[in-house]
Amino acid sequence: MKIHRTLYLQFLAAYVLFGVLSFLAIVTVSSEAMMRNLVKVKADSLYREASLVANGYAMSIYNNDPNSREAAVAQLRAIDTYVSAAVWIINNSGKVIFESREGSWDHEKSFLDFDPAFTGRYYMTGDFYGAFKEATLSVFSPITSKYKVVGYVVIHSSMADIRRSRDSILRVELMTLGIIMGFSLIILAVFTIKVYLPLTKVTKAAEEYAEGNMSYNIEGTETQDEMGYLAATLAFMAHEISKSEDSQRKFIANVSHDFRSPLTSIRGYLEAVIDGTIPPEMHEKYLKIVLDETLRLTKLTNGLLELNSLSSVGMVLDLTDFDINSVIKATAESFGGQCREKKISIELILTGDELRVRGDQDRIKQVLYNLLDNAIKFSHNNSIIKIETTEKGDRIYISVKDFGIGIPQDSVKLIFDRFYKTDLSRGKDKRGTGLGLAIVKEIIQAHNENINVISTEGVGSEFIFTLPTAEEK
Repeated sequence: MKIHRTLYLQFLAAYVLFGVLSFLAIVTVSSEAMMRNLVKVKADSLYREASLVANGYAMSIYNNDPNSREAAVAQLRAIDTYVSAAVWIINNSGKVIFESREGSWDHEKSFLDFDPAFTGRYYMTGDFYGAFKEATLSVFSPITSKYKVVGYVVIHSSMADIRRSRDSILRVELMTLGIIMGFSLIILAVFTIKVYLPLTKVTKAAEEYAEGNMSYNIEGTETQDEMGYLAATLAFMAHEISKSEDSQRKFIANVSHDFRSPLTSIRGYLEAVIDGTIPPEMHEKYLKIVLDETLRLTKLTNGLLELNSLSSVGMVLDLTDFDINSVIKATAESFGGQCREKKISIELILTGDELRVRGDQDRIKQVLYNLLDNAIKFSHNNSIIKIETTEKGDRIYISVKDFGIGIPQDSVKLIFDRFYKTDLSRGKDKRGTGLGLAIVKEIIQAHNENINVISTEGVGSEFIFTLPTAEEK
C-alpha cells in the first residue's frame, strides 16, 4: 500500500505561509499602527511646543507690541529651527498674522473653514485646507486673553519625516523577521535530519514488515532519542514476529510428525491384519500395539487442547492454602509401580511435618506429576530421585532431582518449548508428547512464580520451582 507523503510538504507550505503572512502583517497592519502611533507621539511633542508659544510669545505677535515683537519673532524662528516645523499664528477669523518662514504664505488669504473646535482634536493631517502640496501634520493650541480664545498657534510638520521614521522601524522589523526565518530554517533542517528522514526509514521498514519481509534492517536510526527507540522497538517487534513464525512452523512440523508416526503404525498394522499378512493368531498382539498408538494420539490431543487453553484464554486458578508436603507424598505414592519396575527409590526431604503454601492444589499436583514422571523416565535402574522442600522468607522452593541421563547444555533453554525433545531423550521417551514441561511452565507462570532447571549431561537434572507461603499459617 503506497502512502502519499504530504505531511512534510504541508509542513513546508505552512512555513512559507507563515513567512508571507508575517511579511504582509508587518507592511500592512503593523505599518498602519506604527504610523498612527508615530503621528500621535509627534503631535504630542509639537503640542507641548505650541502650548509654550501660546502662553508666551504669541500674545506679543498677536497684539503687535513693538517693544517685544522683535524678540518674540526671534524666539519663534528659533523654535522653528529646533522642531524643524513651521510656526503660524492664526486669528479667530482664520487669517495668518505670523509665520516663522517668510514667503511661504500669502498673508492676505484667510482660512475661512479653520475651526479647531469642530475637529475635536488638537491636531490634523492633510494639506491644511490646500495650503501645502504634500501631507502635513498640523498641531494647534489656543491663544487666550481674559479667558477668551483670540487665536491659535499652529505648528506644521511634514509627514514625510514621520514616514521616514516609520520606514526605518519597518526595515528593522523586516530584518528581524528575516533573522527569525533564518533561525527557523536551521530548526527546519534539524527537524528534517533528526525526525523526518529517520521517520521515512521507519515508515519504509514498517511497509517491508507489513509485506512479510521481517529481515529488513532499519539503517541510520541508531540514536539514543525517541526516534532511535521507535526504530529499535519496531526492529525488535519484527524479530519477535519472525521468531513466532519460526516457532509456528516448528510447531506445525512437530505436530505433523508426532501425529504421522502413530497414524502410520496404525494404518500399517490394520492393513496387514486385513490383507492377511499378519496371521490370526498374532492379531491380538498387534491390535494391542494399535491400541497403544491410539492412546498416544489421545494423550497428545488432550495435551494440545490443554496447552492451547492455558495460553489463549489464560488459566483460571482455584487458589487455596494447602500442605505441599502431603501433595508430594501422594504424588510419589502414585508412581510406586513404575519405581518398583525400574528399582528406583524416591527420597523425600521435606521441611516440617506440614508446609502450607498458597496455590491451585490440583494444578501443582499436575506439575509434580509431570516432573516426577520425567525423572523416573530418564533415570537409570537402581537409582534415586530426591524431592526436597525448603522455606526461604515468603517463598517455598520445591526441588525434583534425578541422577539420570541429564540434558545437553545447548538444550537446557529449549526444554520448556512445545514438542521439544532432546536427542538423548528420543530413544527413551517413545510415548512422550513433548508437551509436559510446556504445561508445567504455563502453570507455574500462572501462579506468578518461576521454574528453573539445573542439568549436566550424564549426571542428572534438577527442576526447582517456587510457591508463596500460605496467607494464614
